[in-house]
Amino acid sequence: MRILIIADDLSGAADCAIGFASVGMQTVVTLDPLNDKADAQVIAADTDTRRLSPERAAERTVAAFKALHQPGQRLYKKIDSTLRGNWAAEVAALQPLAGLAIVAPAFPATGRTLRGGRVFVNGQPLETTDTWKLENSDRPADVEAMLIAAGLSTAKLDLDTLRGNENALAHHIAEVARSGTQALIVDAQTEDDLLTLARLTASMDQPLFWIGSGGLAREIASLADFSEARLTAIEPTAQEKSQAPILILVGSLSVVCERQCALLKERGGVSELVVPPQVLRQGTTHGDWAMWQARIGEQLDGWSDLLLRIGRDEAFDPQEGAQLSTMLAILVEPHFAKVGGLIATGGETARAILTTVGIDSLQLLTEIEAGVAFARPTVSRQGHRPGIVTKAGAFGTDNALYAAWQHLSDSADRSPPQRTRIQGLE
Repeated sequence: MRILIIADDLSGAADCAIGFASVGMQTVVTLDPLNDKADAQVIAADTDTRRLSPERAAERTVAAFKALHQPGQRLYKKIDSTLRGNWAAEVAALQPLAGLAIVAPAFPATGRTLRGGRVFVNGQPLETTDTWKLENSDRPADVEAMLIAAGLSTAKLDLDTLRGNENALAHHIAEVARSGTQALIVDAQTEDDLLTLARLTASMDQPLFWIGSGGLAREIASLADFSEARLTAIEPTAQEKSQAPILILVGSLSVVCERQCALLKERGGVSELVVPPQVLRQGTTHGDWAMWQARIGEQLDGWSDLLLRIGRDEAFDPQEGAQLSTMLAILVEPHFAKVGGLIATGGETARAILTTVGIDSLQLLTEIEAGVAFARPTVSRQGHRPGIVTKAGAFGTDNALYAAWQHLSDSADRSPPQRTRIQGLE
């Protein structure tokens, strides 16, 4: 069995696909789905469509599917567990090509559940969370309403039915598929709920595809029939192991990420630089651009691990996230060869730095904690392939960034070369 995952951002592609790598399947994330000829059991494509119009996002999603889909592949449309982006339009565009859409965005390991077709985050209705209010304050967080608005007919599968007799459940889902319904919205509160759904739908003959976050994907990955071949990991060279400084790039402004950064600084003693948004808005024309680029270089030259963040000011607009992330990547690019490990928080941030330094695909290796993926570049135009960790901004425990930093620290030679170590800049 082969799997094609289509995601709308890079961290989402990685946190969805990492479950398959964790059971030993060859798993690759591609940033260039229209041109990448990736050959792996699991291919996760980042279409980078979250900020596009729904129409353009749908077109690009279908183009990625047509470019990458192979006979015998099963399709998994990865969506954000907090319903950000153009996911409904993308699902509607794929449905005529792939059959019944099994919609299950729950990710219990990260506190995301679905009840009555509504998303809850750690027991709190999604509409009331800061994550939703930051970008979607003008619309409700209603899975069914979003799908209907995108032109799909829907049905719901409640917890009592999901947890009932499995033969009756299988018959029910098959009847929904035969009825011409285009999307089935499935409640789930536990990993066992998702495992039940995965087991039944993976064995069904009716044309269908999965729509979910990393939660359902990891339960699909756990099925024995999917785990025949074993992973052959890309090994770092001696030079890559000795590239000690770890760079942590943070573009997310979520409250979750703020706590993660605070704990990383407290426990890891990592130096921090916060780049003013105005510097990134103006780029190389800003009077302080060269100064910030030099400060980053001095940190990494001094063998000092660096937490580099995008600041916030009164002019901040969430829609400028991609632009700021791109300029942050350009600021870092001259020093990237000095980096022995990279942690990128936020899908836009991760994509910006990787494309800027010439990395178009990653081999996923292991999961540090739920939704936090460790990988190595399959190919790098610079010839440099450091360990890379990606994480969605609002994902993870408070310990997530520190755990990622520890993982990279443990996988590299941390002894500095014969040069003076520069202490952290305040």
